[in-house]
Amino acid sequence: MKILAIGDVVGKPGRRVIQQFLPGLINEYHVDMVVANGENSAHGIGITRDTARELLDSGVDVITTGNHVWAQREIVTYIDEDVPVIRPLNFPPGAPGRGYIIKNGIMCINLIGRIFVGQYDCPFRTMDALLSSVNPLPKVIIVDFHAEATSEKVALGRYLDGRVSAIYGTHTHVGTTDTCILPHGTAYVTDIGMVGPIESIIGDDVDNVLNSFLTGLPHRLSVGKGRAALDAVLLDVNTDTGKARSIKRIRKEEADI
Repeated sequence: MKILAIGDVVGKPGRRVIQQFLPGLINEYHVDMVVANGENSAHGIGITRDTARELLDSGVDVITTGNHVWAQREIVTYIDEDVPVIRPLNFPPGAPGRGYIIKNGIMCINLIGRIFVGQYDCPFRTMDALLSSVNPLPKVIIVDFHAEATSEKVALGRYLDGRVSAIYGTHTHVGTTDTCILPHGTAYVTDIGMVGPIESIIGDDVDNVLNSFLTGLPHRLSVGKGRAALDAVLLDVNTDTGKARSIKRIRKEEADI
């Protein structure tokens, strides 16, 4: 089974390259499922009904999120509808939406880290509880871990090795080079990267971000302009065992616009 996991989609440029490249990637690699992190798909922060629909209409099967999921208030009611949009499983009890979905025999789970991100429930123990409570448990399980600290991401990868098919990091918007199959058969990468403008600072306009760093004053950030790129990983999973066969990094860049 081939699963394409796509990094954080940033604003209109990110949605544009999803529309441009995703259909071709699905055909080229015979992709069975597409999962994308959409928490920055609306104006660079948050997600709306329309931006979610745009991603789904472009070929995304499941949308994961993270710490910015509630930035656009309309998502609070939309995420409770029967839509394939999930929020971190280890959010406090009573949060709208759900933290995992089973679709086409694949269990997709969304988690959020705690180091430098916020006071959430423990992602390690949250995963233990979920994996012991779902019966029957699908063979193919993938995890989007939306976290800042590389140590926390690597630790959770090792903790879940052999118990899930793949765990990949989102949130930092900077792709890492450590794609690998862990010793017990779990595919891993610390961060996929992002889908957004190349000439930017993690998706935002360069001048606005630099002004913020140089002055220490708050500045309104805006999504960068110009051509954009798509960062993703292609996962190949054995459906009989749930073990990963391979993980491959993919990057597509727009031509000059």
